[in-house]
Amino acid sequence: MKPIFKNTYIATFAFVALMSGSCKKDFLSVSPPTQISAELVWKDAGLAQAFVTDIYNGLNVGGFSEEMLSSVSDESLFTHPNRGIDLINSGTINPTTLGWVNDTWEYSKMYNKIRACNITIERLGTDENNGIADKAIKDQMLGEAHFLRAYFYHQLVRFQGGVPLILRSYALDDDFAAKRATFEECVNQILLDCDAAEKLLTGKSLPKGRTSSLAADALKSRILLYAASDLHDIPTAKAKSTVIAGYANPEYLGYTSGDRTSRWKAAQDAALKVMNSGSGYKMNLTAKATAEEGQRNYKSIAMGGGSKAPGVDPAAASELLFARYFIDRSDMRYGRANGPNGYHNWAGNTPVGLLVDDYEMKDGSKFSWNNAAQKASPYTDRDPRFYATVLYDGANWKPRNLVSGNVDPANQIQTGEYDLMKSGTKTLFKGLDTRGSEIENWNGSWTGYYTHKFIDPDPAIIESSMPQFVPWPFFRYTEAVLNYVEASIELGQLDQAVLWLNRIRFRAGMPAITITSQDEMRKIYQHERRIELVYEEHRYHDARRWMIANETLGRKTTYIKVSGKFKDGKTQNAPYHYDPAVYQYTYTPTVETAQENRAWNDKLYFRPFSRDEINRNKELLQNPGY
Repeated sequence: MKPIFKNTYIATFAFVALMSGSCKKDFLSVSPPTQISAELVWKDAGLAQAFVTDIYNGLNVGGFSEEMLSSVSDESLFTHPNRGIDLINSGTINPTTLGWVNDTWEYSKMYNKIRACNITIERLGTDENNGIADKAIKDQMLGEAHFLRAYFYHQLVRFQGGVPLILRSYALDDDFAAKRATFEECVNQILLDCDAAEKLLTGKSLPKGRTSSLAADALKSRILLYAASDLHDIPTAKAKSTVIAGYANPEYLGYTSGDRTSRWKAAQDAALKVMNSGSGYKMNLTAKATAEEGQRNYKSIAMGGGSKAPGVDPAAASELLFARYFIDRSDMRYGRANGPNGYHNWAGNTPVGLLVDDYEMKDGSKFSWNNAAQKASPYTDRDPRFYATVLYDGANWKPRNLVSGNVDPANQIQTGEYDLMKSGTKTLFKGLDTRGSEIENWNGSWTGYYTHKFIDPDPAIIESSMPQFVPWPFFRYTEAVLNYVEASIELGQLDQAVLWLNRIRFRAGMPAITITSQDEMRKIYQHERRIELVYEEHRYHDARRWMIANETLGRKTTYIKVSGKFKDGKTQNAPYHYDPAVYQYTYTPTVETAQENRAWNDKLYFRPFSRDEINRNKELLQNPGY
């Protein structure tokens, strides 16, 4: 009966319309109510702005997807198998099996958004293509489009090298075959778009989450740093990789000639411009903060002004140059995706022991499992940033009784196995945050650690059922500082490198370093960048562009096994809580390959183009090793 009723209704409506306007024979020639023509969009500033706003969706949720880029580096392990991350880490991806692909850098999605940028630039670039009279509004949207096009191309380039440069919107009857541009041509285009965005956006104040002239400068700083790096200096890259040395078209991967020193100088100048235009957060300290202050500073930076937790400084939002905010995203569940299973979370991207072991002691010395005192108490007196980044066995966390009942009055992370008295009998108790948890035994960490960074520590937020509003930092001030430091080291200006590295360390509560050799400074810097920017989607790219992936990303993952045995004459009744006066704790680092058997293959310096893309575009030449 529904179809008959529906047709009757439509017929009646048409009859009434015909009778009431019989002189209008085109009464059915109306615009679809759910669509707006392109011509109307570019005649109205509000509609045009809505079109540009939609381009930002190409940024997706930033790095806060369930599977994180950290888990295809030596930062974390993705807990749940069969998502394709293991294929990347084992070096088995190929044009038909791409492994995990994220929307923030996936090839076709980037080009879809690039097309939207091209349309915007074509429509707003001349007065003839639009009816928007307000030049300031038009310049703003045009600047946004140039920045976003630069950003999407930079994503493609740093994952795949040189790609086709499509700078106009294609029609359906156009020839879609397009050759790859050289790496240098791609970098030059990104720089042109950054310069255009910077010029158009200077002096304009945009809402949070939209770009700015400073963001354009930050993107320029990043791409110039990459351009100067080992991977993209082909003579250097060939000397370090036989796969790259045997590739017939290295111009797609980097610079085959030219003055590398001038590239480092350009990177240094671009970073300095950002530093002079912004301020960052507490980057003017002349002595180290206390350990407590350092931990609080780093935690506040990670929150980016999006947390109401006690002790978190909202002023740290000044560190953000361009970020993805989640004010209207009630489905943002970063804490649920990554928090401890003993809180009914999913333990998604858990820190690996390789990362934890790289945190220095708070006096600046290296941590070592060969040091008996450090092995006996590995989480004591570490770099303050460690405590704001990693949840480890015995770490204080949120009220567990809000989600799991009164099973843990101490509210501490439990990733070990412990002696425990239950009904007068000694038992072996598996911690509430292990894969043997009595709360949830399937969503537990394999590594023995959980991430702390980016999870809002506000005790009122229950990760498993509530959103958080912590922004994702696409660019932050300290990245530009680190870019400046790296370029300064390569230019032999070690005094400048030490000055700014120490400002980062002072803010974190770490002692100063002193000038040493250039080679040693590189190692110090690479360590500092690893720690400071952890989980921010840098390590994947840094290990590649420095060409140290074989000895870093290719390592087998390490877990920690924690055991708590009663000391002589000591016992503890349920419920369990961490107590070194009662327990003799042992910590055993363990190499594990069951979940992932990581190995490095030089083809992984660049991702492959999919077979489908090559079939669609016969001009698209594949990357080396595939």
